Amino acid sequence: MKRRTLVGGVAAAAAAAAPGAAAPRRIGMSDVDRLQGRFAEIIASDHRHGGQLNIERRAATLADEALNLQNAGSATQRVRSNLYASAAAFRSSAMWAAIDGRRYEDAKAHMREAQALAEMSGDQAIKFRIWSHTGTMYRHLGRPADAFAANNVARNLHITRRDPLFASLGLARQAAIHGAAHDRTGTHRAFEQAQDAMLRADPGEYRPVWMLAFYGQAELDSLALSACLALGDYPTAEFHAHRCLSTLRPHMVRSRAITTTRLAHAQLSQGAADAATATAMKVPADAATQHARVARMLQEFGAALRATAPGSPTVQTWTEHTAIWRASA
Repeated sequence: MKRRTLVGGVAAAAAAAAPGAAAPRRIGMSDVDRLQGRFAEIIASDHRHGGQLNIERRAATLADEALNLQNAGSATQRVRSNLYASAAAFRSSAMWAAIDGRRYEDAKAHMREAQALAEMSGDQAIKFRIWSHTGTMYRHLGRPADAFAANNVARNLHITRRDPLFASLGLARQAAIHGAAHDRTGTHRAFEQAQDAMLRADPGEYRPVWMLAFYGQAELDSLALSACLALGDYPTAEFHAHRCLSTLRPHMVRSRAITTTRLAHAQLSQGAADAATATAMKVPADAATQHARVARMLQEFGAALRATAPGSPTVQTWTEHTAIWRASA
């Protein structure tokens, strides 16, 4: 029996060494780099379109592709950790697209998968992204207690102590949650701390592509705008909207549409129906009809406009303009 086992082992070794035998594939950092390039494409699509189902599905497919590489060959522990981090990053983008598209049950499913993958990767930055997005999801769902709890997980990661920019983002989103909870004092304090942390951040420090692509003064003002609208502080909301729009980078098309819509709300709430309508009409047709959050905010704007100025020429102008949007969709 031992002889047969030995012979079988020698034969198997010989077959493996024979010319033309397929060697096990070696998975390396070049595979990770390729995935990172695809991740950058997902980020770019999100900033241009936001919330689209095709972005969510593409990100989820790429997450599976990253996971499949784990079983496609041999790899070092460093490579395997990076593959898990890549899978978590893609899954977090699928989660964000679902949040942005108001598909919250799908977002929760992506969240659970992303959190598990992030734990296996050990990557602090992607853990921060996932928990911070979770806080945002619960804020949109009107669950501030859960939003605070999730955002605090992100804020308590050691990356926020190492990098003030991560600390700033965590504080800015905390302030937005305070706004949704109608806590004026907490909102102002958190935004002051977020601004201070941003000013302390080293612009030359390495950060992941998703952070570099969106977080800066414009996003801080966008979150302040959201909080001030929730608090009913419309003049301050308008101030932050204008400052956000003046510093938004060209690729942030989705963010510009959201900010423009919020600015219209702030203006209308101050009684400036004509100015508000002119602002709302600047939102591109594709965002107005295809981005779930923008479309809903514009519907709410139209209802508020009709309640504020029923039967006025401004309402008629808005009605005609939205008909053009629908026709072009």
